[in-house]
Amino acid sequence: MEMPKEYPLELEKTVQKKWEEEEIFRFKNDENKPHYIIDTPPPYPTGKMHLGHALNWTYMDIIARFKRMNNYDVLFPQGWDCHGLPTEVKVEEIHNITKSDIDREEFRRLCIELTEENIKKMREQVKSLGISIDWSREYITMKPDYIKKSQTAFVRMYRDGLIYRGKHPVNWCPRCQTAIAFAEVNYIERETYLNYIKFPYAEDEDRYLIIATTRPELLPACVGIVVNPKDERYKDIIGKTVKVPLFNQEVKVYGDEDVEMDFGTGVVMVCTFGDKTDVLWVNRHGLMVKKAINERGELTEICGKYAGMKTEEARKKIIEDLKKEGYLLKQEVIKQNVGVCWRCKTPIEIIVGDQWFVNIKKLLPEIRKVIEEIRWTPEYMKKRLLQWIEDMDWDWCISRQRIFATPIPVWYCPECGEIIVAKEEDLPIDPTVECPYTCKCGNKNLIPERDVLDTWMDSSITPMVITGWLEDEDFFREHYPVQLRPQGHDIIRTWAFYTVVKSIALTGKKPWEEIIINGMVFGEDGHKMSKSRGNIVEPSEITERYGADALRIWAANSSLGNDVPFAWKDVDYNYRFLRKFWNAARFARMHLEDKTIEEIKEVIEKGNISLDNPVDLWIISKLNRLIKRVTEDLENYRFNTIVNIQKFLWHEFCDNYIEMVKYRLYKEDEGSEKDRFNCLYTLYYVITNVLKLLAPFAPHFAQIVGDIYKVDNLHTTWCKVQEDMIDDEWESVGELAKKVVVSIRRYKANKGMPLNAKLERVEIYLMDKKDYERILKAVRDIKGTLNIEELKVINGKPKLEQKIVEVIPDKSKIGPQFKRDSKKVMDFIRNADEETIEKILQEGLETEFGLLTREHIKSIKRALFSEGKMVDAVDIEGVVDGIAVIGVGEDR
Repeated sequence: MEMPKEYPLELEKTVQKKWEEEEIFRFKNDENKPHYIIDTPPPYPTGKMHLGHALNWTYMDIIARFKRMNNYDVLFPQGWDCHGLPTEVKVEEIHNITKSDIDREEFRRLCIELTEENIKKMREQVKSLGISIDWSREYITMKPDYIKKSQTAFVRMYRDGLIYRGKHPVNWCPRCQTAIAFAEVNYIERETYLNYIKFPYAEDEDRYLIIATTRPELLPACVGIVVNPKDERYKDIIGKTVKVPLFNQEVKVYGDEDVEMDFGTGVVMVCTFGDKTDVLWVNRHGLMVKKAINERGELTEICGKYAGMKTEEARKKIIEDLKKEGYLLKQEVIKQNVGVCWRCKTPIEIIVGDQWFVNIKKLLPEIRKVIEEIRWTPEYMKKRLLQWIEDMDWDWCISRQRIFATPIPVWYCPECGEIIVAKEEDLPIDPTVECPYTCKCGNKNLIPERDVLDTWMDSSITPMVITGWLEDEDFFREHYPVQLRPQGHDIIRTWAFYTVVKSIALTGKKPWEEIIINGMVFGEDGHKMSKSRGNIVEPSEITERYGADALRIWAANSSLGNDVPFAWKDVDYNYRFLRKFWNAARFARMHLEDKTIEEIKEVIEKGNISLDNPVDLWIISKLNRLIKRVTEDLENYRFNTIVNIQKFLWHEFCDNYIEMVKYRLYKEDEGSEKDRFNCLYTLYYVITNVLKLLAPFAPHFAQIVGDIYKVDNLHTTWCKVQEDMIDDEWESVGELAKKVVVSIRRYKANKGMPLNAKLERVEIYLMDKKDYERILKAVRDIKGTLNIEELKVINGKPKLEQKIVEVIPDKSKIGPQFKRDSKKVMDFIRNADEETIEKILQEGLETEFGLLTREHIKSIKRALFSEGKMVDAVDIEGVVDGIAVIGVGEDR
C-alpha cells in the first residue's frame, strides 16, 4: 500500500469517527477479563475545554488504553458536574437578569438549557483529542436519575446521624450569596493596615488598652477581649471590662493561652466573626453572637450610622471617625493572608445562620485509615491531605443558597418544628414543587427547604454511580471500590476528601484502590494561564496546527503532581517526531509487499525466525529493552517515558538502523534473499512494536500507520518482551558499528562529499581486543552502509606520519625585503624540504638571499601519511583509541 509523502493530519478525524462507529472502547463486562474502572473527573460544562482538561484527560486516556492493551476490560466513563454557581452566573449574564428576577423553575430551565449546549460542545472537544471514553456510560449530575442518588445519599446519612442542621458560623461569599465549605476557601496575600485603637477601661476612662486590628468595621460585633494569662503586661486586667470605641458596649477581658503575645499589642478583640479563631473563643468563653455583616456583605442595623455600607466603605469611614474621636493611635502597613471564595476571589465573611452539615469529626478516624489504605501517586499528596485534615476544625457545610443544584429533600413543620425528610421511594423530589407528606402532628402545610446541596455532594458519589449503586447492586458489590481516581491537586481537599467521606459513610469502604494527582498548566511566560495575563492557549489552536497526537505527547512528557509549562516548541518537536516516524514507515513500506507482510506475520506468530545480522540483533535487543522499560513506567504512571520512545525511534531506528540496512534492500546481489527477508522482518517487527508502544500516547498515528501495516488488534494487545532477544553483547557490537558509521558519515559531510560517495580504502584501528573482535562481526554492514571498497580492521594503533605537503610564501613580506630576488626566495621556500622549513619556522635560516624567518611563510598545509600514502584519520566517537584511517591520495 502506498503511503502519502506527507503525514495526513486530516485523517485524525476519520480515525475518531471509526472508533465511535465501531464502539471499540465500550466496556463489555467480559467475565473472562479482569475489569479496570476509572473514576474520571466530571468537569463543569463551561462549553470550552482548556489545556488543564487536555492534560488530565490525556493522562487518563493513556492509562485506559494501556490497560486495554494488557487484556483488561476497561470502564472509562465521562461525567458532567452540572450544578453550581458558574452556570447560574453565566445565565444571569446571558439574559441580563438575576436569579430573583424570574420564577425559580424558569431560572432552572435556563440553566439546564445552557448546560445541555455546553455539554454538547465539550463532548465534541473531548472526542477531538481521541479520548477513548465509553460514551454509553456518560452521566450528568442534573439528570433525575443522578439527583435521586445524591438525595438518597443525603437521606441515608441523615438517618445515620452523619448529617445535621444547625445554627453555626459558616464561610460566606457575599458575591456568590452562598455558604461555602472550608475546603473552598483559598488564601491570597495582600497589604492592609494594622490599626492601633484605644479601648478605655469601663471604670476609669483615663486608662485604656491598645488593640491592633485589621478589621475595625467589626467593632460593633466585638463581644470580648482576650489576652494571654502568661503575659505579664496584662495580668491585672483579666476579668475587668473595657468600652468599645464609637459603639460604647462594655466587654469583658478573658485570659486565653491561644493569644500570640508578640503580635500587635498582645491584646485581641473577639468579634462575631472575623475569622475562625473568633469562633473558637466565642465557644470557649460562652460569648454572645452579634451579626455586624449580612449576607450581601453590608453592615447591619447594630452598626448604627454605618448600616447598609459595604465592608470596605465602612472600614474607611470608621477609621476616619476613630481618628476624629482620638481613638486611633497609629497605623502600620502589613501583609496578611485573606480567605477568598475559590470561585470569584471575593474575601469571605463568617456569618451565623441555619445550615446543613456533614459531621466530619465523627468520621475522622476512619477517614485517616482509608486515606492511608489508598495508593497515592505522588506519595507526598497523601501527606498534604492528611496535614490539611489535622488543621481542619469545622464540619462540612453542604447547604447552598442557590437554585440550580440538587434540592435538599426536606420540609419543616411550622406548628411543631419537626424536620420531615423525604422517603427514598419518593426520590428524586423538589420540596419547592411538591410535598407528599403530613407532619406527625397532623399539619399538612409544610414549609419546603429552599436551600440546595453543595455541588461536591453530587460529585463525591461518582465512583458509586459508575459502578451501578442503586441500579445494579450485584455489579456494585463485585466492582466497588474502583481501581483508579485521577484528578488535579487543586481539588484534593474537596473532590478527593469528600469522596472518601461519602464512601465511608455510605459503603464503609474506600472508594478506590489508587489515586493519581496531576498538576496545573502554566503559560509560556511561567504563570498560570489566565485571561488577564493573555497567556491562554486553547487546545483547538494546537490541534488545528499540529494535530491531537502532538498535543497528547506534550501532555505525556510531564510528571504527575508537578505543574506543567506549555511551550509551542515542544508541540512542534512532537509533530516533527511523528513526521520522522511517518517517513521511516513510508520508506520501509515501499519495500514491504503485502505478501511479505503476511509471511512476516506468520513467522512472528510461529516464532521461527533465525537472525544473524549484528545490526538486526542490535536494534531488536534495544527495542525489547525499551518495551520492558516503557511497560514498567506505564504501570507506575511515568508517562514521560514517551521521551524514551522518541529517542529510540528517532535516533536509533531512523537515524542509524535504517541507514545501516539500506544497502541490503537495494543491492540484492550482495546478500542472500534470506538476509533481505531478515532485514524486512526487522523493519516490520520494530515499526509495529513501536506503534503499539506509541498507541496510548499517539493513538491516531498508531491507528493510521497500523492499518497500513496490517497490525491486528492494535488497541487490545500490548508488546511482548522477548527476553531471549535482549543481549548485552549484541548491543555492544551494534553500538560499536553505529559509532564507526556515524563518525565516518560525519567525515564525509565535513568534506562536502555525498553520504553515498565511495571510499576506496578504510582501515579501522582498535586497541581494545574485545572491540576488535566485535567490529569484525559488523564489517559487511559498515562496508555496505558507507560504500567502502576495501575495509580492513586492525587490533592496534596506526603508524601515522604528519608531513608538510604545501608551503605558501608571504609575498607581502618577501617582495619589499628581497626585491629582485623575491621570486627566487619564494621558489626556495616552496621547494624546501621539511627539515629546512622547520628550521625557518623555529630559529630562522641564513641563505644566499639573507635571513629567512617565520614571517616569510604565510601558511603551511600538513597531511597524514600511512605507509607512504596520504590519508585522513577520523576518531571514532565514543571509542577510546578507536581510529579510522581513510585513504585519500597517492604515494609521496
